[in-house]
Amino acid sequence: MKRERWNERYADEELLWSAGPNRVLAAEATELEPGRALDLACGEGRNAMWLAARGWSVTAVDFAEVALTKAARIAAERGVEVDFVHADLLAWVPPEQSFDLVLVLYLQLPVAERRLVLARAAAAVAPGGTFLLVAHDLTNLTDGYGGPDNPDVLLTPQDVAAELPGLEIERAERILRDVEGAERPAIDALVRAQRP
Repeated sequence: MKRERWNERYADEELLWSAGPNRVLAAEATELEPGRALDLACGEGRNAMWLAARGWSVTAVDFAEVALTKAARIAAERGVEVDFVHADLLAWVPPEQSFDLVLVLYLQLPVAERRLVLARAAAAVAPGGTFLLVAHDLTNLTDGYGGPDNPDVLLTPQDVAAELPGLEIERAERILRDVEGAERPAIDALVRAQRP
């Protein structure tokens, strides 16, 4: 989806997503010692703000300036500090081995672009740091609920695990996510990895 379309989606005063953090992030990051975090494709910044409120120094990147403007306003209202960066992840390169936590949550890119972004994300993880990805799984298309209907932007945990050079995979699995009002859950891919 192009930047203009995302800006249109974020233009409403209401939040496009919930105000709280992604549930997987909340479960996986609670045990981590706060440090430097990088949130790629941060949207309205809900995950970045949640981390910042818990003592993390957060850099949050997105190409939708409307989302970032909204995120900066909400962060100011909440009294949390996040370094919001307006950039396209296909062009922006994070500093290598600089972040204790790197998040990629629901980024939807075709395979070649995804591999590029994930390789850069993996390279940004500091020694001892954690990489966390949650995305719409390919099987969600036929067996789950919601998410994109374009298989080119869907993935499997095994796809992602193979695209993280230099990291040790801790978890690569499908997880179910209940969706209010839906007859069946959504199927997400979860990958957690660490740099030794």
